Amino acid sequence: MKNSSYFSFSQLLDFTVIDRLEMSIKKDKRFEFFYLFVSTIFSYRIFLRGFISSFESIKSLSVLYYSSIWLEREVWDMFGIFIVEHPDLRRILTDYGFLGHPFRKDFPLTGYVELRYDETNKYIIAEPLELSQEFRFFKFDNPWKK
Repeated sequence: MKNSSYFSFSQLLDFTVIDRLEMSIKKDKRFEFFYLFVSTIFSYRIFLRGFISSFESIKSLSVLYYSSIWLEREVWDMFGIFIVEHPDLRRILTDYGFLGHPFRKDFPLTGYVELRYDETNKYIIAEPLELSQEFRFFKFDNPWKK
């Protein structure tokens, strides 16, 4: 698609993922991913869409599109989808010691660690969070369907 004279999709504008937790109950594929390519010569765009389970991986496009390096690192950091043959796959938006992937729908709403400032000792304390997540209930009903 990139080097074809009919298409010439010379740029990768976006690569993103949607967590479809409601679909994973019915099917095996949980994540829906999108690539957005642009042809500057012919002035049109194309979306490529696919589905992947949480145990599968995607091959890196960094050899073809240099802009994919940052986008693939974001997908790894936020969703935990492994990108095969990526030149620099590491955390980009969260800390290196961060546990989990925050854009997954099964990630706790309050996180795993609670930070608070101790007035008597004058420093910040990080404690494991002890709240129950029972209030997190997924409704898969569409409110617009009757």
